[in-house]
Amino acid sequence: MRRVVITGIGALTSLGADNNAFWQSITEGRHGISAIEGFDTTDYEVKYAAEIKNFDPIAYGIEKKEARRMDRYCQFAMAATNMAIEDCGTKFEKDAPFRIGVIVSSGIGGMGTNSEEHKKLYEKGPKRISPLYVPMIIANMAAGMISMHYNFKGSATCITTACATSSDSVGAAFRSIKHGYHDVMIAGGSEAAIIPISIAGFHNMMALSTAKNPDRASIPFDKERDGFVMGDGAGVLVLEELEHAKARGAKIYAEVAGYGSTNDAYHITSPDPEGEGAAMAMKLAMSEAGLTPEDIDYINAHGTSTPINDKFETAAIKKALGEHAYKTPVSSTKSMTGHLLGGAGAVEAIICALGLQNGIIPPTAGFRVKDEDCDLDYVTEGARKADIQAALSNSLGFGGHNATLCLKKFKD
Repeated sequence: MRRVVITGIGALTSLGADNNAFWQSITEGRHGISAIEGFDTTDYEVKYAAEIKNFDPIAYGIEKKEARRMDRYCQFAMAATNMAIEDCGTKFEKDAPFRIGVIVSSGIGGMGTNSEEHKKLYEKGPKRISPLYVPMIIANMAAGMISMHYNFKGSATCITTACATSSDSVGAAFRSIKHGYHDVMIAGGSEAAIIPISIAGFHNMMALSTAKNPDRASIPFDKERDGFVMGDGAGVLVLEELEHAKARGAKIYAEVAGYGSTNDAYHITSPDPEGEGAAMAMKLAMSEAGLTPEDIDYINAHGTSTPINDKFETAAIKKALGEHAYKTPVSSTKSMTGHLLGGAGAVEAIICALGLQNGIIPPTAGFRVKDEDCDLDYVTEGARKADIQAALSNSLGFGGHNATLCLKKFKD
């Protein structure tokens, strides 16, 4: 089978305007959570989110006319893609366009546009609905726009599995190259759901933090955690077949070596308390990578900061790794980025790739109070230097979707 490597990254989050600022914030344990500015939160108990402030799509290479045809989630996706393409050093213009595919997805799609147009319908009537309404709300449009912009004519798809969306997207892209269908894949996910109806909906199902202090809002594995913090943004990776990357002299961040996908078949929002499905996803990813639990040096946990997720994911890690779970550093970088929903997994895969490349395990920021149900090594004292050879990245979504990516330090 063909080997697959990461040659370009684009992380667009509340932590900074570019990849360097993003990684610096991660390694320093600084979060991007602040008071919501996108709408008036007077009537909302939720006051904080990880918003991207003052986002200008033009600054990320998106033409003004093009930007007007995109929902905010799609703008994020295109911006992150432009970052990743620039980072990888080529637009692949000399490659056969049908050998380059795109799987850049969204868990929700154009929710902001949908909300605005719905309001317009009832206030101004049906004739005032934008003719771009439908293409702006559909979740596959990011993949379509990216393909059109770069003339990538291979498979262009969208996988929607709630919070596992972009991990599944990267996993599917990895398999597509591994099995010979493509030479290059643009993979990741994007979300722009910090809007009134979304915040209200997630809060009313008791999923969001109502903390009064942004430093104590997203605190995965901490006993005082009370919900997740919504995050803006997108993560996009350029995946290449190894020989293709080497032929053009590409820099290589890490190797994607395994992928596991399962379902809990248990509940629409709650993970399985036994962690069986999430554990199997981890086992499948390790198996495909040819690794054992003892080979895993770091786990980037889904770690949402909700009471049940962190407890049940801890159980799943123990089930997957056995006794080695207690020797494996685990952290949740959602403590800094917030939860990007469909964009989370790709951003966290980028973090794993950078950790492997730089020998750094990112921290779980803001942790203070130990929880007896969460008894693993959550890297709570700040970033840790370590010679990481292999890492797992977990994503667990509503509907019971579990996805795990296994990344390895690149060795020729």
